[in-house]
Amino acid sequence: MILLLALLSVLCGEPSLCLEEDGGFTFAGDIRQFAVTSNTLYIATEERLYQLSHHLTLINNLTQRGILKTGNKQDDVQFYRVSDTAEWNDTFSINVLLPFTKNDSLISCGGTGDDCGHCEVLDLKNISNLLYREQIQVGPLKSSSRSVSFLVDVKKKTENDTYILTAIQKKGTFEKRCPSDSETINLHNTDNKQGGGIFSLTDGASGTPRIKNKGDVEFVDGFQIKSTIYLFSNVLSAQTNRVRLIWLKGEKSKTDTLKSLRGATLSVSDSESSRLVASSVIPGEQPVLWSGVFSVDGGDTNTELMVFDISPDYSRAGDRDPDFYTSVPSEETVTILKPKAVLFRHSYMTSVLAVKQRGWMVFFIGTGDGQLIKLSVDRKYHAACPTVLYRTSDDRKVFPKLHLDPVGRKHVYVPFRNQMKRVPVSKCSTYTNVQECWSAQDPYCGWCGSKNSCTFEDDCTDSDWLSIPDESQHKIISHKVEKDTNGQILLKLHTHLTVGQEVSSNFTCQFAARSSSICALNNPPPQFPQCTCILSDRTLPADGLHVAVKFRLGSTQLSEQLRLTNCSDISGPPSSVLCQQCIKAGCRWNTNRCSWADQTEINDSVCQNVQSGKNFSIPEISSITPSVVSFYGRNHAVLSGRNLDDVTAVRIQADTDCTPKESPVWDNTGFSLTFHIPTSDIKGVVNVCLLLPDGRCHGKAKITYSSLPSCTNITPSSSWISGKRKITLTGSHLNFVEGVMHSHTMHDVRLPRNISSQSLTYDSPEALSFSRSTMFLKVANKTLNCSTKLSYYPDPEFTSFTATRTGKDVHITIQKKTDKLEMTIDELSVWGVQDKPKNCTMEAKETSNNTDSFTCEIESPTNPEFQQILIKYGDKSVKLENKVESAVYYFLMLILVLLLTPAIIIAVVLFYQRQQQRLADKMNKFVEDLELNIRNDIRQGFVELQTENADLLENVGTIPFLDFKHFASRIFFPENESLMESCIKDISQDVVKIQLDECCQGLSRLIQDQLFLTSMVHALEEEKSFTIKDKCAVASLLTVALHSNLSYLTEVMEVLLKDLMQKSSNTQPKLLLRRTESTVEKLLTNWMSICLYGFLRETVGQHLFLMVSALTQQIAKGPVDCVTEKALYTLNEDWLLWQAQDFSSLKLKVLFAVGTDGEVSEPLEVNALDCDTVEQVKEKILSSFKAKFGFPYNIPLRDVCIEYEKNGLFFPLEEVDASSEVIGEVTMLNTLKHYKVNDGGTIKVLSKKTHPPLSPQGSVKDDENFSGKYFHLIDPDVDEDQTKNPERKKLKLKEVHLTKLLSTKVAVHSFVEKLFRSIWGLTLSRSPFAVKYFFDFLDTQAENMKITDPDVLHIWKTNSLPLRFWINILKNPQFVFDMEKTPHLDGCLSVIAQAFMDSFSLSEMQLGKYAPTNKLLYAKDIPKFKQEVKMYYKQIRDQSPVTPAEFKDFLHEESKKHENEFNEAAALKELYKFIERYFTEIKQKLDENGVPAELKEQLQHVKQSFDGLKSCSWS
Repeated sequence: MILLLALLSVLCGEPSLCLEEDGGFTFAGDIRQFAVTSNTLYIATEERLYQLSHHLTLINNLTQRGILKTGNKQDDVQFYRVSDTAEWNDTFSINVLLPFTKNDSLISCGGTGDDCGHCEVLDLKNISNLLYREQIQVGPLKSSSRSVSFLVDVKKKTENDTYILTAIQKKGTFEKRCPSDSETINLHNTDNKQGGGIFSLTDGASGTPRIKNKGDVEFVDGFQIKSTIYLFSNVLSAQTNRVRLIWLKGEKSKTDTLKSLRGATLSVSDSESSRLVASSVIPGEQPVLWSGVFSVDGGDTNTELMVFDISPDYSRAGDRDPDFYTSVPSEETVTILKPKAVLFRHSYMTSVLAVKQRGWMVFFIGTGDGQLIKLSVDRKYHAACPTVLYRTSDDRKVFPKLHLDPVGRKHVYVPFRNQMKRVPVSKCSTYTNVQECWSAQDPYCGWCGSKNSCTFEDDCTDSDWLSIPDESQHKIISHKVEKDTNGQILLKLHTHLTVGQEVSSNFTCQFAARSSSICALNNPPPQFPQCTCILSDRTLPADGLHVAVKFRLGSTQLSEQLRLTNCSDISGPPSSVLCQQCIKAGCRWNTNRCSWADQTEINDSVCQNVQSGKNFSIPEISSITPSVVSFYGRNHAVLSGRNLDDVTAVRIQADTDCTPKESPVWDNTGFSLTFHIPTSDIKGVVNVCLLLPDGRCHGKAKITYSSLPSCTNITPSSSWISGKRKITLTGSHLNFVEGVMHSHTMHDVRLPRNISSQSLTYDSPEALSFSRSTMFLKVANKTLNCSTKLSYYPDPEFTSFTATRTGKDVHITIQKKTDKLEMTIDELSVWGVQDKPKNCTMEAKETSNNTDSFTCEIESPTNPEFQQILIKYGDKSVKLENKVESAVYYFLMLILVLLLTPAIIIAVVLFYQRQQQRLADKMNKFVEDLELNIRNDIRQGFVELQTENADLLENVGTIPFLDFKHFASRIFFPENESLMESCIKDISQDVVKIQLDECCQGLSRLIQDQLFLTSMVHALEEEKSFTIKDKCAVASLLTVALHSNLSYLTEVMEVLLKDLMQKSSNTQPKLLLRRTESTVEKLLTNWMSICLYGFLRETVGQHLFLMVSALTQQIAKGPVDCVTEKALYTLNEDWLLWQAQDFSSLKLKVLFAVGTDGEVSEPLEVNALDCDTVEQVKEKILSSFKAKFGFPYNIPLRDVCIEYEKNGLFFPLEEVDASSEVIGEVTMLNTLKHYKVNDGGTIKVLSKKTHPPLSPQGSVKDDENFSGKYFHLIDPDVDEDQTKNPERKKLKLKEVHLTKLLSTKVAVHSFVEKLFRSIWGLTLSRSPFAVKYFFDFLDTQAENMKITDPDVLHIWKTNSLPLRFWINILKNPQFVFDMEKTPHLDGCLSVIAQAFMDSFSLSEMQLGKYAPTNKLLYAKDIPKFKQEVKMYYKQIRDQSPVTPAEFKDFLHEESKKHENEFNEAAALKELYKFIERYFTEIKQKLDENGVPAELKEQLQHVKQSFDGLKSCSWS
């Protein structure tokens, strides 16, 4: 063990010599050069040379420190390396590092401190072995990233000679201390066997050939392919930059090679300042393809990756270049090369490495902000989405040269300033299924069927292999729908895959629709990669055909769900959305219309230029704040511009053709809007445009994604425990920080101030104990750990102060115990305490004898004596007494206590009397508080009543009217749901006329006889067992059965009414029609409902719905007890929540979760109260959603869960949880106040199915003993300590809150008035036909019965219309609308209905102080309403009568409108049950009335039919 530790201490003596856990190696100095052989890396830093294995473990390392020794000759100075511990006087800086594998040597050249060149040849396998050294210049003397050196082979007659080619940056001139023959481009020997010896430039008798240059030049890259040598450089001048390519032909000799110079200029843009940054040749045969990173404008931010064909052009004469020459420069123009494609645009690219993987080119791109980006490009130069293989949290620049790990070729070496990373070329194993593996568009990855996983191709041992094709595709399976000349529809599917032999030979397809095959018998067999289905039907359904397709590829299965649509049916005004719909359906978009597909390729790119028929204002972007963010994005960014009203989303997209990110907008004023900047995988610049409803995107702006914030230091490093000490944090990119948190109080987010990129300040939070607290930075929705910690110490302890007069001023010296806080004078504020505080200006701090002394000065105080000072630091204030004065004070107090001892004895004697007085005072105080509370409540009610703002919404969106059959069925069968369901048809049956069977036809004919029907009704009503419920059922069944013949139904009703009047005339005619005690009275109700439905829907319905909505909204404005449903705002005293406590209104920003990846909708503003329970908040959210969008939210209330955003995190809100308050055995439901939800807080709505809560619970209302186990606003009858919640224990009086009834009445009164007047008003001076006809009928009957009392007629009309029909509607709006009526709403509607009926009353109301509040509430309005009612009745009487023909036409039209909506057969069967039960009685009544024998025979026949035919079964 000791030996192992010793070995580790040798290897890790410096931090630079240890391999990092994440596949990296950190060096002591900056990297200058690095080179790679078949399994080894060589890295030269400023002072060391390293030899590493291919997976970055240390093999050997040498120091580059040494001493210079002079040889026998004066100029013969050599560099000798010394050990790490020996003295040294120079450093060998390596600028050329070339592994010469053919000779097993490593050539390293550079310069020493005396500005002379030095070269060494080391053993390639062990760099500790020095093979040769020489003082000579090979390559640049100084460190230069703009010089190039590499080994080249020159082809000679019998063998190849290897030389070192050095291309040295030339910029200006400088004086060399040591002589050198090097020029711009040189060829040095690599072996002593070559003429002139190792490192020599000479070429035998030809002299010393070299290439010179004109002007400044910097070299970027160079390499050799076969015999051609390629050199890339930037030729610089004051006005222009030119990117130059030089070709040299490595043949015959050095001289011939250099004189074969030919050149070309790479033209990349119209700008003359473009510059080559990095370069990599693309492996492959002819043509020679090469990739370069170019700075378009000469800077760092605007860089592009381009591909060129750099195949050499030897057609021109050699050595005739205007920039490079061996003897004299030439003025000839050179070849201009244009790029074949621009592959990628990105800010600050610094390096590139190109490799070939199957048919794809893969580019590994390093950036100046620390990223390694992978870009896959197909043979047509279409790029897939770039992916980030590695990303630093800071902005470390990637070295200009990248290398592939030659062992396995599955890793890239990524060099940074002082660090080497070994990054995998792909992350295949992270993709879990075929779709993910394919969608990654990664040429390295494929789906291995035998392993059922995504792997590298060579990791899959058999041919059961699927991968992406050689050309970029957006979908793994595409389809198109064609129609041939014979009218047959062909569905063609194409799989975009590259597969192994086993897969292509085992390829099947299966088509199905609704579990059955849809393909014709002559369907062609599948042939990889295509399947065709000839549909057996030549037409497609109007709503489309859903097709499921299953594929088998080897052992892998794929499936696709398609919806086939008639291509010609996809029509409408041309728009991008319509075009996308057409392409998605497998159709073809051509000349602004959708048509059947043909042999051409379907591509949605045609949709980009489709112009919409709608005219939207083109939005423009002025600014985005902030426009520079971390790659975590930013919440609440603000975009300013013009014409923003129609913008639906902000689209954010890089320059590559990838799926853009779209962020919803809110707070859109037309000139500015708010949106979230989403996260990004890649640092860099992205484009921003604004999305319109037609799919087009306009506007142009940029957002820059940068590195994450990091912190390096905090000042001061500690805080007092009470908190609020000003802390300054330094680091990088701190302007992205949105909040600072501490580990001991993560919920407390401290907002930064004085923020910049390098620093920010914030106030420290308080702590409960002395500890070290870790700091966290909040960036967007993420939290970053900060490397620094803040120590907490006790608050400073100030012991005393002294005040000294100096002239007119007073000097204050404050003593404090020495502590670890290191408090400064800037953190203290001091005031001298007199009648007014006097500011004391801080001057100095001194420390001695464990005491800190702070001095400050008060200028010219009126009184120089100060017995007390006020000290403030952070958020805490301390009062300090003068030390001398306080001692005197304590002495005097002691004497005073001794003198007061007798008085204390006397006080004990008087204690009992004082106790009595105290009790009396306490009672008086209680009465005063009670009186004050009551006064406040009364005043608040008065103020609210006088300032009530009727801000209830009148625009409630689409009114949810029920259709006629559902409206009528609720009127007909209000308490019999089974009859209601059986007597109306469902939607699918509405258009079908169902033929009645024989038994039902017979009964139908029978009831069409008036004599039989009236006799039957009278027979039934004479039976005591025939209850009121039975009478209502028979009346409604007759209404359904005879709905198709309303004229006949009206005649029957008239006959029965006349009979009823005759029956009532001898007793009390005023009681006629007052209650539903007969069949005909229910029949009248049904008849009115049918005849007035049109008037109800067209004239009254809107006012009724607005009144109900206004009432609901008014109730919701105040507290509503969730358990009892009582409310503070109500019309009904019985439902008044007079126990309610104080409450506050909240405006919540509600986000709706979209999908499962955290995306949210734009915020919806919802009004709520802090006393609302979680369930009530959900209801208000869903109600607001429906009111805003006109349709309900797609998730039911019980499946909705909500979360509250607090400090950037979302916390679930539950009805009951561990924090709920419990009194006795009763639990209080959690409210927004309980969760401390603030005004403007953000609530997120989720589905319990897609986002299951951590502790799932059903609604507490499902509990059978809900009202016994839980309470909300009304406290349970349990003794409780009143000091715990004094506000809730205040005495409340119901009478004080009666003003809330009046307040509610005022708020909804205008809606009530409009409703009443819509009922008794006359449209176009005409009442509805049915009202006029029936009122005339009543007038006629009164006249026939010699009734002259006008009150009787008034009462008949009131009982038949307002009481019989309108009251039913007013109290039951759920009969008219698709809504729910709560018990509380029912109580309020009863008050309005009572006021409505009082308006029709003839008696005068005598109301006193004990009258019920529901009568008092509308007491002043009733007289006015009565006058309007009398005028209404008079106007109807004065109208011209409705002729029988007109009324018959009206009834016929009403029957036709709702034909076939009722199940007549079901009604007849139910009706026969009553006939069967009372068959004997009916038969006797027929005999009494002397009906024809034929009717009796018909009745008997109906009985036999129902009894005999089993097929006519009861429903």
